[in-house]
Amino acid sequence: MSGRYEDEARAKRRRVAFVALGSNLGDRATTLERALGLLARQVEVTDRSPWFETDPVGGPPQGRYLNGVVRIETILEPRELLDLLLRVEAELGRDRSAEAERNTPRNAPRTLDLDLLAYDDRAIDEPGLRVPHPRMHARRFVLEPLATIAPHWRHPELARTTLELLEELERSSESPARRGVDV
Repeated sequence: MSGRYEDEARAKRRRVAFVALGSNLGDRATTLERALGLLARQVEVTDRSPWFETDPVGGPPQGRYLNGVVRIETILEPRELLDLLLRVEAELGRDRSAEAERNTPRNAPRTLDLDLLAYDDRAIDEPGLRVPHPRMHARRFVLEPLATIAPHWRHPELARTTLELLEELERSSESPARRGVDV
């Protein structure tokens, strides 16, 4: 295959995925923008939420996070996309192996956290890869930014839209609403 036919074949294999981004160390906004730039080298970022400033959930005392979600189109398979996210984290200073060695708590402060939230309408449960993200439906800091770009996206396992999941979370939660920030 070559030329136009190869381009058509690649276009047919394009998949939609959602990725959450978060940072609460250093220059958070710059780190998130740099992460977007690195991702855009290998995937097409087709939409993005505003950055939301949020309180940390669990873990040791720490500063506030900037969080957001992007919609991407990619020809990468889910495992390849996850590997890309891990490489971007590492390039921007996150060392997951050192975190594991130090037995760092799950919700510890971090320069960058990238999570694969969803990949098309697929449900994947493999070692080291669960899609949709297993806790996304319980995280306001994920659902609020996701709702700004994909309010009607439907969770393939829970069969509810982003807005429905957010409404359920708000009804069940007593935590204060977060606010989007222009950064």
